[in-house]
Formats: sequence, C-alpha cells, structure tokens
Amino acid sequence: MKPLKPIVRVAEVMKSDVDIVDGMTTVSEALTHMKYPETRTIVVDKRHDDDEYGVVMFRDIAKRVLAPDLSPHRINMYEIMSKPVISVDPQMDVRYCTKLFDRFGISRAPVIKKGKIIGLVSYTDIVLKGVIGQD
Repeated sequence: MKPLKPIVRVAEVMKSDVDIVDGMTTVSEALTHMKYPETRTIVVDKRHDDDEYGVVMFRDIAKRVLAPDLSPHRINMYEIMSKPVISVDPQMDVRYCTKLFDRFGISRAPVIKKGKIIGLVSYTDIVLKGVIGQD
C-alpha cells in the first residue's frame, strides 16, 4: 500500500495580500492605488454584513472598459465586478480547489474565513506552491 501524500491546504498556497476597494472607486483609482498587481485581481468590499464580495480581474477591465473604449476615470468598480463570487475555505484541499475551478470555469477565488477575505488563491499559486512545495 502506498503511503498517503500529505494534504496541501489552500491556506498554505494562497496569497495573503489582496487589494480591496469600495465599489464606488473608479477603475482608474483602483489601478493607481493597487499594491499587489501580481494578483491581477481587485476585490470589491461588502457594503454591509449581509452583502457579498465582488471581484474585478484585469481581463474584466480589458473587456468591459478598454475594449468598448470607455473611460476608466468614469467607470466605477461596482459596474464591472462579478458578484457574488465563488469563494473557498482556507482548509480546503488544493486538489478539490482545482476541481472547483474546473467545474465553474474560474482561475482564481477569494479565500474566506468567518465571512472575511483572508487571501486569494489561483491555479498559479496551487501549481507553484502546491506541487513544488511537496518535495
């Protein structure tokens, strides 16, 4: 019988640094103040406890602002965000996370613990940290 491989959890591979903005922030302001552009994702904060997080990826900005030649100074993040978003638990096994991504056609997701965003996980994080980190 083969020895069991250790489980790699989402919390072990996720990026903890995430840009979170208010929905009224313009696309231009959000990009200008972005501290973690390597995530290629901006989270739109909840307006209240019963609200949900939104997400804007760079491809959303390209498709919904730049391609139709709209002004990023006039478009607010709430206008182009995806909401609600599929999120994952930090204790999820990365194998199940990749299956979830595949099933829903997504490439990254916020990591939420007790209703608060604590990070962002992507295929890149899973492959680079999950596979290489198993040696």
